[in-house]
Amino acid sequence: MEQQLDLRDIHLSPAVGWWPPAPGWWLAPLLAIALILILRIVWRRLIRNPLRKAVLRELAAIEALDGLEPAEKIGRVSILLRRACLTLYPRQEVAGLTGPAWLETLDSVLGGHRFRDGPGRCLIESPYSPGSEADPAALFALCRDWARKLPRPRHRSL
Repeated sequence: MEQQLDLRDIHLSPAVGWWPPAPGWWLAPLLAIALILILRIVWRRLIRNPLRKAVLRELAAIEALDGLEPAEKIGRVSILLRRACLTLYPRQEVAGLTGPAWLETLDSVLGGHRFRDGPGRCLIESPYSPGSEADPAALFALCRDWARKLPRPRHRSL
């Protein structure tokens, strides 16, 4: 005759509720929002401003040209900056600018007066005096800073 043990039946634990979620589920939306914000910043700064990339690329090409007089390099930089401004602003606002008004327009991107009172002044002086003592290296550094602060173009020029 077999003995029967006095055992209780299997008791299952209660079902896990859906609320409150585990700590990982609280962090997932925060990480997703942070990732979206980072990607948006990268997109706006690097990818969505082709003007900035094009100006920096052409500026480096002008700077790398050997055999040109400093006045000729400065003249090419001036043309490049004017083309960039024609892309940024309406043609009627910037096409006819010369002298200090032109330098003020360039300074409006950077803030301050680095074009008007600094190395950028050679943009209005050097093309007309080939023997000037302008420093192209300082101008290229200033123009690189200017190009890095360019806003996205707001209009399309025809």
